[in-house]
Amino acid sequence: MPTALNIRPATPDDHDRMWEILEPVISAGETYTVPRDWTKEQALNYWCSDNKHTFVAQCGEDILGTYYLRQNGMGGLSHIANCGYITGYKARGRGVASQMCEHSLKKAVELGYKAMQFNCVVSTNEGAVRLWHRWGFDTVGTLPKAFNHPTKGMVDAHVMFKSLV
Repeated sequence: MPTALNIRPATPDDHDRMWEILEPVISAGETYTVPRDWTKEQALNYWCSDNKHTFVAQCGEDILGTYYLRQNGMGGLSHIANCGYITGYKARGRGVASQMCEHSLKKAVELGYKAMQFNCVVSTNEGAVRLWHRWGFDTVGTLPKAFNHPTKGMVDAHVMFKSLV
């Protein structure tokens, strides 16, 4: 059964709890295109940078996930949003990512975006691929052997897209 969440903007007071979610995923190196050895400060500077709207998914006092929403490109692409989502390992399978996706789609529309694009969904992240398809994203391209997975070697990465109009 999905966990009911309060999804709200992240604050600096959330950073320690966000790091507890970000660190294992970043250091595993299986889904994100950021350095696996990033420090807490580097990761939070990236995740919470000024060009992003960063949110946490909270249940009671526990932060179970976090996501950011940003502009995917400049100029003629500035109407397309991009997001990054991380669910804490202990909260997987509880509907957290789905609720964050739903929230991000609504927030993107509120901010005037016309579409959302995920630039690199690692093909071995099968749960994410299924979830984004369930939310109406199409795989519009596959980058063959584009992602260097730490245990599986070179694997495909998908570009996924959804119109918001």
